[in-house]
Order: sequence, then structure tokens, then C-alpha cells
Amino acid sequence: MPHDTPLIATIVAGLGLAFVFGALANRFRIPPLVGYLVAGVLVGPNTPGFVADASLANELAEIGVILLMFGVGLHFSLKDLLSVRAIAVPGAIVQIGFATLLGVGLAWLLGWSLGAGLVFGLALSVASTVVLLRALQERRLIETERGRIAVGWLIVEDLAMVLALVLLPALAGVLGGQPQVDDHASLLSLPASYGIWGLVGMTLAKVAAFVVVMLVVGRRVIPWILHYVAHTGSRELFRLAVLAIALGVAFGAAKLFGVSLALGAFFAGMIMSESELSHRAAEESLPLRDAFSVLFFVSVGMLFDPFSLISNGLPILATLAIIVIGKSIAAFVIVILFRYPIATALMISASLAQIGEFSFILAELGVGLKLLPEQGRDLILAGAILSILLNPLMFLVVDWMKPWLEKRAGKDAAPAAEQKPIGPATEPGQVASVSAAAGKEDGPPPRTTLAGHTILIGYGRVGSLVGAALKEAALPFLVIEDADKTLAKLRADGVETVAGNAANADVFSAANPEGARRLILAIPNAFEAGQIVLRARAANPAINVIARAHSDAEVEHLKGLGADTVIMGEREIARGIVEVVTGKATVPVEPAIEVKPQPA
Repeated sequence: MPHDTPLIATIVAGLGLAFVFGALANRFRIPPLVGYLVAGVLVGPNTPGFVADASLANELAEIGVILLMFGVGLHFSLKDLLSVRAIAVPGAIVQIGFATLLGVGLAWLLGWSLGAGLVFGLALSVASTVVLLRALQERRLIETERGRIAVGWLIVEDLAMVLALVLLPALAGVLGGQPQVDDHASLLSLPASYGIWGLVGMTLAKVAAFVVVMLVVGRRVIPWILHYVAHTGSRELFRLAVLAIALGVAFGAAKLFGVSLALGAFFAGMIMSESELSHRAAEESLPLRDAFSVLFFVSVGMLFDPFSLISNGLPILATLAIIVIGKSIAAFVIVILFRYPIATALMISASLAQIGEFSFILAELGVGLKLLPEQGRDLILAGAILSILLNPLMFLVVDWMKPWLEKRAGKDAAPAAEQKPIGPATEPGQVASVSAAAGKEDGPPPRTTLAGHTILIGYGRVGSLVGAALKEAALPFLVIEDADKTLAKLRADGVETVAGNAANADVFSAANPEGARRLILAIPNAFEAGQIVLRARAANPAINVIARAHSDAEVEHLKGLGADTVIMGEREIARGIVEVVTGKATVPVEPAIEVKPQPA
């Protein structure tokens, strides 16, 4: 019996082809998202063969945006957001204004109206949420100061675009377009009779009302729901509660307050981060976040017409130049003027050198209001696809440019950077370290003078317990960690640290692995741990490597790469239970870590 299953067909075709081309891209050392975009082009209406349902793909992609912003909110707090407001607010506003002016200039050259230029420029000014956050997550920068600035900048851009979406229908007649009533807006949609300033005021009031509701009501209700569900003991219900809160708050924010789905999800995650169960919530939502973010890139690829590169070659190149070069230069200059390090300025520049979901919404609205010609929508789509493809290359370019720019600057910015706090206090009454963190932003970290020491990778729930035991045993050790809050706490406790990702050659070299006695990998990521094991063995064949794992396959993987001892958590839990039941100590499957004070 035949069935019409466009949703299933779209999901299967999108994820299946994304896997195939993502794996091929990874094989040739190209970012997998390039493969996802190619998969989207192949199932789109502009290429022969199977055509997926574009409207369904867009809605699935929107779920990915919601879950991704929710995950970012779980790693954020209100204090983190407020700590970067001094640069994120003016920086985003100035950058939006500059990019919009460039867009207006290109529109004038193409013979478009002022209204078309404004819509076109605004669409080019806002970065893609998914692309920016994926780039930060891949480089483990979300919890660093640079990551907080980028996310804060993104939030300001989202708020500006929400305001633009409200005002454009009211201004369409003035700008030469066709006014229309937005029937699918929020339940509290604003009539045009309020006037321009009335619309602005009411929009800001609605956003403020949403924030107040989340801070006053959400701060009490969301953690209470999580704790209640956790006490039921049902992992299925807990996972369902996390997803229901993320999607429900995002949808409610859009319908009741006119706030974007992404912004609503971010606030839901930020409120949930205050719960002790936030780490578990992040773990439970991670698989769906990854799957739906892949569908986002597939949906973007479906919009792209490869033949437009021929028919609109020069306008597309000009559009791409505004996105990749114009926006990047503006962001770089703004960050430098605020006396932040060159590394921060370059990272922000690379992060914002692309456009995405809000750009598509603005383009569709502009065409619907008869403000933007269809050619403008095509240019925006082409610019989005190409800028997303080039974004990983932008990060490589800024990594190459950083040493040259620092040499040219003569490190003039370093003293200023050392004078400003590197993020918010980690705990009430605690101040983040300044001088120690400054080196993290510019250039490789300084090399430790320790020898015969232990290198501890990661200081989470496992690493902190190991670190406490090493400290009590008076064993010299240092910690490699990339979270600013954890680093500040360690420095306040007098523990030597190296800031960054241990998989990075410069970061790991700063820990002096050649002179180290022991390497302890307390991070849960077995793939990343394997890279570090290989690096450690190459630097010091005699080093004792101890790692953690969550499965037999991970144990074999790490052992095969050269780890001396791999401890699997589930196995240790079982051994502890057997000892309690039998009253006898069992023989460990893996050698235990023996911690003894070293002779003077």
C-alpha cells in the first residue's frame, strides 16, 4: 500500500547523504559541514534526481537552531552575558551599521531602490547562529572570553534582527514596497497604527517582558521541574523534560513575545544552567543537537542554485566580499579599538564572516513586501552558501595572520589586555586571574619549569578529584584546561595551569611532556585523548600514561595508541559494588594508580 511520506524521505535523504559526503570531506581533511552542504544541493530543486521537501527541511533545521542555542545557554550564565556587554552591544551595532551601508552601496550599483538596499544590507550583516556556534564548539572556545564575546555579539544581532522584522512591514510603504499585515506573527503582534516609535517601544517592551518572565518565573520553575523529574529515576522522562523545556520555551517566546526561537531557547538554557543537573541536561540533548544541526546545513544547501554562479558571477563575488572581508575588517577594528588582544579580534572576525538563517528570513520578507527583487534573494542565498563554505578557511587564515600582526603591533596591545579582567568572577567574591590569562589570548602559552611532574588533562568531575589527591600527596603537577572559570579557580588555589586544548601542539608542549613523569587524561572524549596519547609518546616514550574510558572499545583504542593504564568507570563501579557485597577486595582488571610522595 503506497504511503506519502515526505517527512521521512526528507530526513532519510538528508541525513544519509550528509553522512556520505561528510565522511568523504573528512577523509580529504575538509570540514564535514562542506559535505552536508553538498548533500543539500543534491537533494534540492536545482539539481536533477530526488527533491526533498524544502519547507519540511527548513522546519527541521529550525529545531536544530533551537537545540543548539539551548545548549549554548546551558554553558552560559547571566553574569557571563553581562560581562561582555561593554563590547558586544556597541560592537554588534556598529558592525551591523557598517555592513548595511556596504549592502546599500552594492544595491545602488545594481540599480535597486533604497528600501531594497536596506533589506539587502541588513541580511548581510547578521551571522549564522549554527555556523558560529559549531566553529566555537569545534575549537572548544565557548567557555573562553573570546567565546563569550562572540555569543554576546550574536545575541545582540538577534535582538536587532527581531526589531527589523517587526519594523519592516510598517516601513514598507515609506521605503517603496507594499505594506502587508503579518498574519503569522506572535499572539501579541503589533498593529501598524502605533507608528514607528510606538512599534520600537512595544517591541523592546515585549523583549524586556520575556526576559523578566524568564528571570522571575523561569528561574524557579525550570530547575524545580528538572529536579522533580530527576527524582523519579526515569532517564527517559528526564530527557523528555529537557527537550520539552527547550522547545516549549522557544516556541512560547516566539508566539507570546515575538522573540526569535533561537533567543528563547538560549534563555531557557541559561536559566537551566543554574541547576545542578545542567551537565546532565547538556549530555541528554547533545545527540539531537548534532543531528538537527546537520539538517540545517542540508536545508541551506537545498536553497542554492549552482548555475547562479554563472549568471550572477560578479554580483555574487561583491556580495561575498562584503560578508567575508567587509564584516571581518569592521569587527577586527571594533575589537581592537576596545583594546582587546589581537587573538580575540581575529577570532571574532572569523566567526562573523558568514550569514545564515536570519538572512534567509529577511530576504523572504523583503521579497514578500516588494522591497527586495528576487535577484537580491538569490545573491543572499549564494553569499550564505559560499561564506559558510569559506568559514573554516577563514579560521586558518586568521591563525596564519596572528603571528604576523602581533609582530607588526610590537605587542603594544599586551599591556592593555593585561589590565582588563578576563571574564567574570568564577564564584561570589572571587576575581578571575588577569596576568595568567592574558598569555592565553596572544601567542603560545609559556613553558613550565616543572620537571618530574604529572600533567593532568581536564579538571571536571574526575580531574578535580585526581587533582585533590595529587595535591594532598604533595606531588608536583599542572593542569591543562580550556574553561576560563575553572582556570581562574585553579590559579586562585595556587595550582599551575596551561590554558587551552591539550590536543594543540603548542599548548601540550608548554606542559613540558619531555620532562614529565606521568600523564593523566581525565577528559571523557576518547578520540581527543588518543591524539594526546600519541603526542605524549612522541615527546617522551618513557612517560606513564593513564586515561579514562566508557567502553571496552575505548579501552582497546587508547591501549593501542600507547596508554599504559586505561580505567573504565563502569568497571570500577562494578568492582566497588562487589567489594561491598562480598566484603572482599577484588583484583582490579586494570592496574591502580599508585600515588606516593616523591623523595626530595
